[in-house]
Amino acid sequence: MQISKGWCGIARVFLPFAAGYYLSYLFRTINALIAGQLSSDTGLGAADLGLLTSVYFLVFAAAQIPIGVLLDRFGPRRVQSVLLLLAAVGAGMFAVSTGFLSLLIARALIGLGVAAALTAGLKSIVLSFPRDRVALLNGYMVMLGSLGAVTATAPAEHLLAWMDWRQLFEILAVATGATAILIYVAVPERSIVPSTSRATLSSVFSDRRFWRTAPLSATCVGSAWSLQGLWASPWLADVEGFDRASLVRQLFLMSIVLSGGAWLFGTTVHSIKRRGIETETVLAIVAVLFIAAELALILRAPLPSFLPWSVIAIVGTATVVSFAVIADYFPPELAGRANGALNVLHFGWAFLAQYATGLILEQWSANDGHRPVQAYQVAFGINIALQITALVWFALPWHRSVASWTSSIPFFMPASISSAIESVGHYEDSVVLLPSDDDAEW
Repeated sequence: MQISKGWCGIARVFLPFAAGYYLSYLFRTINALIAGQLSSDTGLGAADLGLLTSVYFLVFAAAQIPIGVLLDRFGPRRVQSVLLLLAAVGAGMFAVSTGFLSLLIARALIGLGVAAALTAGLKSIVLSFPRDRVALLNGYMVMLGSLGAVTATAPAEHLLAWMDWRQLFEILAVATGATAILIYVAVPERSIVPSTSRATLSSVFSDRRFWRTAPLSATCVGSAWSLQGLWASPWLADVEGFDRASLVRQLFLMSIVLSGGAWLFGTTVHSIKRRGIETETVLAIVAVLFIAAELALILRAPLPSFLPWSVIAIVGTATVVSFAVIADYFPPELAGRANGALNVLHFGWAFLAQYATGLILEQWSANDGHRPVQAYQVAFGINIALQITALVWFALPWHRSVASWTSSIPFFMPASISSAIESVGHYEDSVVLLPSDDDAEW
């Protein structure tokens, strides 16, 4: 039963979880801004920087399944507030760490602490608001949360003008702890009604529709997170030749587009579902546009770099579409586990893409601190090939249905041709060869 009504529900249920997701997005993307300072202060190379940043995604992915089970059993209020306290501890550790290992552990703890940020918010929406408003509210949740990516650009750059990255993380630690307390105090407790169905996590992983959709969503969304969260900054500096001010401005504009994309996806999914259009169609269109944008980058298409990077940024919020697709596959009592299962692949792929990109880039020597465009073309190109493979897999059921329909057409052609010949007249000197029953190709 939905208990949250009007502005009371928005203020007490929606906004506190949106604040948690905002911090999650900020932690996810802040390393793109401080990458240079981190490297100079700690002596990190490209591979080390990629691992340090991407371990957030690895821990995040590993935690999704147990967190989904906990959300379904104990509810989003208790799970989210406890985990955010861990994130606050991780941010505090990151602020005082000096070596690579301590930074890695702190970053991993941050990833674990914000691992429920999105799924807890989505679970609270499913439990507290009418079903026909879920996709729209999911869009608003991601839109507000992605403002964390906006904060991680120009606003954070202004803060770094009069403090270092360590002090910035001290502030983030305090803000995260305060948000944990807010969620625990403000969000009303929901009684968790045990499900009477036999639906379990295996119901998610044994569903063919899940495995048709998840690879495409993961390779696109995870790659978008990987690029915007770290590798957009080196690309803009090494390939586009941006100075620091231009780079920060580009990242800021990308994050603005990212936030708007979440709203766009939410309203689009809400609209097409009311018209009876399948949400999978939107996901396929998003994937095609994403692949096209990446190809425009690596092929050096004569376009302003802001255009393809904006598309990449928007795809980072396509989780709104993916979760709307998943919501149609499974009942509400499985929402936490289904969303968690999909997020495992999202964040797992983001980890692989972000770390592997760093490993590939290190195969080329840096010239005056900059790597050649060929290094990025190879790293991004491998990712694109995998996305195309996932898109083909996603489209196979549609292709088979079309092939099945077209294959039935030839069986009607002989009779039609025969009738046409008979209507014209009998030609004794003509030989008409009709296909035999064994001729499957005709």
